Amino acid sequence: MFRKFILLVLITSFYSNLSAQSNITISGIVKDKESQTSIPYANVILKSEKNNVFVTGTATNEEGRFTIENVTSGNYILEVSVIGYNTETQSHFVGKLSKYLDVKTIELTENITSLGEVLVTTEQDEVSTKMDKKTYDLKDNISQSGGSVLQAMQNLPSVTIQEGKVQLRGNDKVTVLIDGKQTALTGFGNQSGLDNIPASAIEKIEIINNPSSKYDANGNAGIINIIYKKNKVQGFNGKVGFTGGLGSLWERKANFPDIRPQYTFTPKINPSLSLNYRKNKVNLFFQGDYLYTETLNKNEFVNRIYDDGTIINRQTKRNRDTQFITLKSGLDWNIDDQNTLTISGLYGGEIIIDNGDEPFVDENFERLYLWKFLEDEVKTTIMATANYQHKFKEAGRLLNVGFNYTFHREDEKYFFENIQPTFTGLDSFVLLSDEQVYDFNVDYIRPLKYGKFETGIKLRKRNIPINMQFFQGQNSPIDAGAGGWAEYKEIIPALYGNYSFENETYEAEIGLRMEYVDLNYLVNPDHNTYKSDGYNYTEPFPNMRFAYKFNENNKMSVFYNRRVDRPNEVDIRIFPKYDDVELIKVGNPGLRPQFTNLVELGYKTSWEQGSLYAALYHRFADGTITRISSTDGTSNVIYAIFQNAGKSYNSGIEMVFEQEVTDWYSLNLNGNIYRNQIDSFTVQNLYPTPNTFSADTQKTTSGSLKLNNTLKFSEKVNAQLSAVYLAADIIPQGKIESRFSLDFGIKKSIQKGKGELFLNATDLLNTMTVKTQVFGDGFQYTSSNYAESQVIRLGYSYKF
Repeated sequence: MFRKFILLVLITSFYSNLSAQSNITISGIVKDKESQTSIPYANVILKSEKNNVFVTGTATNEEGRFTIENVTSGNYILEVSVIGYNTETQSHFVGKLSKYLDVKTIELTENITSLGEVLVTTEQDEVSTKMDKKTYDLKDNISQSGGSVLQAMQNLPSVTIQEGKVQLRGNDKVTVLIDGKQTALTGFGNQSGLDNIPASAIEKIEIINNPSSKYDANGNAGIINIIYKKNKVQGFNGKVGFTGGLGSLWERKANFPDIRPQYTFTPKINPSLSLNYRKNKVNLFFQGDYLYTETLNKNEFVNRIYDDGTIINRQTKRNRDTQFITLKSGLDWNIDDQNTLTISGLYGGEIIIDNGDEPFVDENFERLYLWKFLEDEVKTTIMATANYQHKFKEAGRLLNVGFNYTFHREDEKYFFENIQPTFTGLDSFVLLSDEQVYDFNVDYIRPLKYGKFETGIKLRKRNIPINMQFFQGQNSPIDAGAGGWAEYKEIIPALYGNYSFENETYEAEIGLRMEYVDLNYLVNPDHNTYKSDGYNYTEPFPNMRFAYKFNENNKMSVFYNRRVDRPNEVDIRIFPKYDDVELIKVGNPGLRPQFTNLVELGYKTSWEQGSLYAALYHRFADGTITRISSTDGTSNVIYAIFQNAGKSYNSGIEMVFEQEVTDWYSLNLNGNIYRNQIDSFTVQNLYPTPNTFSADTQKTTSGSLKLNNTLKFSEKVNAQLSAVYLAADIIPQGKIESRFSLDFGIKKSIQKGKGELFLNATDLLNTMTVKTQVFGDGFQYTSSNYAESQVIRLGYSYKF
């Protein structure tokens, strides 16, 4: 019996060790030794050291990472190769004590002898392998180089620009991140400021249509993540650039008589500088950009007809001068192989000067009165960030701790002359707002045998005191009783968990985010309409993805997620905004969140020289946030007030087709067709006096078509021709007509690849005119906006 027991113990131990030896995972990341950029799709082969026989192999993913599973213990040779680089071989012993072996970073050097003057670039698929996001490198967007981030987005698939806002698949409820974080530069609620961030500071843009639970639940249309440049090349290096341009090359439509000239030949100036110093365990980085522009920001002609037969024609011409500076600096400190600390700071300073004229004329174009204004706005943003990362001994197991502080000041002064036939009134107001936001987060990632588990917590505290004072002139139209102070207070703790599974045939991801929101909007007791208000809720936000892989080139995925759009401070701001003497915009403290569910079916197929991605999606929202325009029945003044309009729907099909046709020509075609519907609703506007507004069901079918053509004339000369068509679409209480534009850009590599010249032109044919129709309670109007869209730019950059 004793012998049998010993034999049983030995057999059990043998099989236990055998099992343990055959379930080891080797992982690592492959990078370019000089630039420290990741290398996707490199070949990674594991050979037996004893007889140099092939054991298994894989390829690095889009981030340059690789994983080899089910390796038995022993001595191996790891061989990494990719076209244009010298092959790297390493000897490794795979032990028995840990199921994971992280070989860390494998650096490859360029094969200079074989390359000569040939430039080898590695391109990633625009649509990720998970089909949850699309990634675009701005250096490839030649036709929009030298402009703002907003302008650079115009050619991106899924994206349309309407009234200075980004829309994804026809929906403007988009959350904009910078380096994965919400900031005051781009807005903590609704998007803002994108037209003043220089594209020269940005490396790439990610469009995330189906965010997982690790992201904030805000933004039902999806997320746009703007990633700043940050080099990691050894030693001291950098890049300097300068772009100059001209816009409004001619007058597209003449002014109404006797007003100041509209801007023409508007200058654009954008110098930029990036510096980097990396030695041993420390990497220091700096990015600085300055953007000066003069712009015909708005040139809108409106024909307004009231139910009583009154006809008023108006022009709104806005000449804008903008200065914007961004400075971003910080350091990465690799304390040891397992601990890293990153500290960074960002400063954004923006000065906007608007000089505007609004002449009002009757149906015979006889002057009724003139509204002239000067808006002087200064915005200051300061952000400080600290991130700590700990790598556990098991490969891929991470703990990230982050803290982010943001301060944003909005200092606005507005002066206007109300020139009537019998008098001239001088009115003004001043607004001061200081926003402070504290974000703290802890995230944990644990790799599993067939996937990974992510969890984390986040706490946000946001406070915005705001003060607005009105100064009335003669016969002033200003409502001084709507001024005073208000304060926006928001606390959001959140907890999330996300589990991913993958094998050779199936992929699955399921997550849940729980958010508690406590929002209070305090209103001064002297306000003539609104009182303090607020809300709180605890809501779940689940997400799900299931994928079936037909083979390595064909995959189908099903997505579901629930998201929310919380009213931002501007949406509930109680102070009337007098951009137009007869169109007053006011917030609504009674506004409530809009909750949205999205279901999507996606399919991706790839071949040697291209790929096709197609998706069917359906989004349905409750408590739809929209701006309602109506009169109060006592005058012709129109009040535009945010309201919850009820249920709305957005359904469509999207396609992204990429093809390298020849060695010198490739194309990217994006098409999106969708149907928008807003159900009938009735709401009560409180400002300036209570009045009820009702609207019938609105629905339309719309879409967009974008074609990007890339031409490679030689190894050093590339060009891009981009065409964008936007079909007619509905807007609150009306519709917007179709639009079309054509952009072109060309760039040349000089100075042995260290320098680059580019020339581009946006809206070559000057066709981007925005025409809208609005049907309100007691009125209707049509408008055509001939704002500046055609710009020619010439730029130069040099790497050192």
